[in-house]
Amino acid sequence: MLHIRCPLYSSITVESAFLPILDGPEMQRLRNVRQLGLAHLVYPGATHSRFEHALGAYHLARVATAMLRERGALAAIAPEEPALVMAAAMLHDIGHYPFSHALEEIGLEHHESVAVPFILDGPIADVLRGFAPDAPSRVLAMIQGTSESPLGGLISGSIDLDKIDYLRRDARMCGVPYGEIDLDRLLHALVVVSRPSDGRLTVGIREKGLAALESLLFAKYQMYRNVYWHHAARSATAMYKRLVADALAAGRLDGRAVARFTDEGLLHALSTAAPGALLDAIRLRRLYKRSFERSAADLEGTSLEWIAADPARTRRAEDALAQQLGLAPGELLLDYPAKERMLGLDLPVLSRDGTIRQLTDDGMRGLINLPMLADEFYRTARYLRVLTVRRIDVTERVILDALASA
Repeated sequence: MLHIRCPLYSSITVESAFLPILDGPEMQRLRNVRQLGLAHLVYPGATHSRFEHALGAYHLARVATAMLRERGALAAIAPEEPALVMAAAMLHDIGHYPFSHALEEIGLEHHESVAVPFILDGPIADVLRGFAPDAPSRVLAMIQGTSESPLGGLISGSIDLDKIDYLRRDARMCGVPYGEIDLDRLLHALVVVSRPSDGRLTVGIREKGLAALESLLFAKYQMYRNVYWHHAARSATAMYKRLVADALAAGRLDGRAVARFTDEGLLHALSTAAPGALLDAIRLRRLYKRSFERSAADLEGTSLEWIAADPARTRRAEDALAQQLGLAPGELLLDYPAKERMLGLDLPVLSRDGTIRQLTDDGMRGLINLPMLADEFYRTARYLRVLTVRRIDVTERVILDALASA
């Protein structure tokens, strides 16, 4: 076993069976991939890595499965399932691109798909087969949210451990008080129950843990509003996306190789293949300015989801609007983050009287309306922004008319 010091959990114990995965080149690359992308340009302490987060998610999986085992909740579950959950937690970000999620927004393959060859073939797959012959495919299903494992919800679900770790870790490293989650209460409230709809065993929560679930929702909202969607962090991200998109479009960067880079490795490759003002501006923190912004709550009835979903259309709209405002191509960027579910809910709740009810996005009678709160939080945290190389005066009508005709 290996014991690793951690600012969140004091000490993380890595069991011997997982050390070959931890020491492999795929995991070690994550030491040099920042968890929060370019957020360190706003919060200087946000230089923590995907490697640290993977360790934290593994730790929570180890603790959660141990607690369920101690309570006898795993008696009807295959004995290798806890190890597969821990492996999935450790490996869930193995395919991540440099600088976090940004490159998925320009049309590159989702990081969970990038992870497929790492998990199904090669040294990692060989280690996983030590738990069960079909372990690689079962671990991948947990990561992709398609697993039929009773414990799959710990990796991809309403209370997935990945989410719990990154909210707490990101808040700690950014130095903000927004990521507080009642972790102890949440873990102690975990149960394995029969799902009301079909009787299948699945992870659920005792009714007494719902307040802790609310703390998870509030933490996520606060972190999105103040960190993940901070205007300067989104400006840097938009600049980075355009920089890489331009390099890919010009054939100066191989999209198939991007997921193999570290953060600095990719910037170095870009400095050789696609040097220019945008790269210099990112390195020197000369971020684009907000020339226009409106919250999603103020844009009801305006169809703008294509800004996050259609990179080619967005690029055309950016350059057309730039020309209209007297700017060069690439000197105006649009930012409207992809619609994020603040708290996707599909979770069995074990009541004090022993009955089981399903908490979904439609809510549950007698409980606080978490789905309604989640939707309201989302609408007030998400902003449409027009970012320009220098601040310019532009009216809302000009912006919305230009986007409507894009």
